[in-house]
Amino acid sequence: MRVLPRHLAAHTFYHLGEPLAGRCCRGLACFAARADAPVRWSAAQRERSPLYCLGKCYAGPSAADHDPRPHVEVHSRQAVLLGNVLTGGVHRLADYVTRGGGTARQRAMAMAPEELRRAVEMSGLRGRGGAGFPAGRKWQAVAAQPADRKYLVVNADEGDPGAFSDRFLLEDDPFRVLEAMIIAAHGVGAGQGYIYLRKEYPLAGARLAEAIEQARRAGWLGERFDVELVIGAGSYLCGEETALLNALEGRRPEVRLRPPQISECGLFGAPTLLHNVETLCALPWVVEHGAVAYAALGFSLSRGTKLLSLNSLFSRPGLYEVEFGLPLSEVVDKLGGGCAAVVSRGSWWEARWPASCRRACSIPRWATRKCRPSVVPWGMAG
Repeated sequence: MRVLPRHLAAHTFYHLGEPLAGRCCRGLACFAARADAPVRWSAAQRERSPLYCLGKCYAGPSAADHDPRPHVEVHSRQAVLLGNVLTGGVHRLADYVTRGGGTARQRAMAMAPEELRRAVEMSGLRGRGGAGFPAGRKWQAVAAQPADRKYLVVNADEGDPGAFSDRFLLEDDPFRVLEAMIIAAHGVGAGQGYIYLRKEYPLAGARLAEAIEQARRAGWLGERFDVELVIGAGSYLCGEETALLNALEGRRPEVRLRPPQISECGLFGAPTLLHNVETLCALPWVVEHGAVAYAALGFSLSRGTKLLSLNSLFSRPGLYEVEFGLPLSEVVDKLGGGCAAVVSRGSWWEARWPASCRRACSIPRWATRKCRPSVVPWGMAG
């Protein structure tokens, strides 16, 4: 595990030089829920260096030393992502293998890279980081580059207000993340992988570091493909892919001009495949069950499942796995149990109403079909 270097030219972009213990969150979700724990919110406001999201939005306003476990539920025909999280997590490689983990890695390694890329393209998997770019097209772009060095980078800098889905995949299913990285690296020809993890997730960092060591001892990682964990220093900018690459290189984490795209000139000037955690974690299921089975989930051009982070503005906050096409009314009323009671003190931010609930959901955007808002972030509803 490597801590991000604080070079003189870049240090002003980072704000988390102090330990997290005893500190409180000033993130937007905690701000919206500040009336629920005014003492904790008051402590957050007194922080000299603000802390903007601990990934505990389901219990806002949150603190580093306050860590209840959220409600976790699968509301799709298949548990593509949350199977291990649902049972409390898997933190030993032997247990992961006993539960069926590693099967996808073996199948993927027995496939030709071209065959693996076609499977990802046929599955309809799209990036879950917000843009919804087809994963298969991204893989093809990286694989087509005639370079000796290629990199795989995992964007684990989950900092969007109200989001905590990646946090629990990292903490409770770290071997799935590593297995997915091995599969992706084989598909595009990458020899080195990096996980850029936000400092606000210390437990995820500890569990990932231990998982990497276990994977190395078991021969999953090594000379053919290895993984390095890099801990950030607190910068929302690093959630953007090119700023993240600059941070990994020890440079100022500023957004790069494009073209060239990172598939051509990414980390250290080499072709780079970059995915967020949720996108990658779908890969083992796709390989094990098949592209057709994955494409059978979801709706229209939005295939598969999506994780929803429902924060404390809901009556039943938690982490939910749903298929695309689920009506918004079911998300708010059935999964979330409706919005919490209104506690208004003159500010509309304190009024718990459906618009606040929509902002609380960590999904790319809501689309409307015949006046029925549903989880359809990409393409035309059909």
